[in-house]
Amino acid sequence: MVLAYLRRIVGRDDAEDVLQQVFLEVWRSRERFDPQRRLEPWIIGIAHKRSIDHLRRRSRQAGTHLVSLSPPDAEASGRFAEEFADAQVVQSALAELPVEQRETLVLAYFDDLSQTQIAGRLSVPLGTVKARSHRGLRRLASILVPEEEL
Repeated sequence: MVLAYLRRIVGRDDAEDVLQQVFLEVWRSRERFDPQRRLEPWIIGIAHKRSIDHLRRRSRQAGTHLVSLSPPDAEASGRFAEEFADAQVVQSALAELPVEQRETLVLAYFDDLSQTQIAGRLSVPLGTVKARSHRGLRRLASILVPEEEL
């Protein structure tokens, strides 16, 4: 998850180098982690800071300035990290669904299509789309919130 995030910011070539810096900082600052909070956003927040540092270092070497990459306030950074971590969890859960259910849910929730439009796009009856949606949502919920947590 962290590597995917870094690739979006610093690019594929530099992401692994920055990743090493991130996990070194995670290890060194592990006592600052609050176990009452989620781990993923905390790590993504560190990755965000290290990626900005990396880009600034690179821009200084090239003689340019990164005005638009000033770090966001702590609250905005935390919110972004939280949303990125959540998106990664949902993406992983979607990958566990059968193809037909995943395809139906992606069209409904990410492409914002109605069930009638999905039926037309997939060339299946409307009832099939409704059944796939219902089963897919139930299965997705069971993946994201296992029974023992309810």
